[in-house]
Amino acid sequence: MRLAVIEEGAKKSNVLWLGLPSGLRLAWHVWHDGAVYVVTGGGEQSLPGLTEVAAGRGEVEVVLRSKDNGAELVRFPAVAEVVDQAAAPEAVAALAKERLNARDAAGLTTRWAEGSTVVRLVPRA
Repeated sequence: MRLAVIEEGAKKSNVLWLGLPSGLRLAWHVWHDGAVYVVTGGGEQSLPGLTEVAAGRGEVEVVLRSKDNGAELVRFPAVAEVVDQAAAPEAVAALAKERLNARDAAGLTTRWAEGSTVVRLVPRA
């Protein structure tokens, strides 16, 4: 039941809040294959501390809010893991598709591979 609420909330809104060592941060994301994906660094959104947490497969708190009224829908812990972008092209493509106003849409995934970190956030039930 809870995973269904998380999935529905993540699919309906393109932003969420992450509880990071640097504090609560707003991030855009995509829901793909049972997890939330975000990208940080390399000219993308700044999510200080997320890469380090993900490198150790640590946890972050995720908050999803209603797109309609901004009320909190669900708050949950998620295991963060760095994504091998070459090994997960479908996830990276799904994330790139949701990237609005990219300055270099044609070379976006190449730029990410060179200087950004894609992180997968797996909800803990």
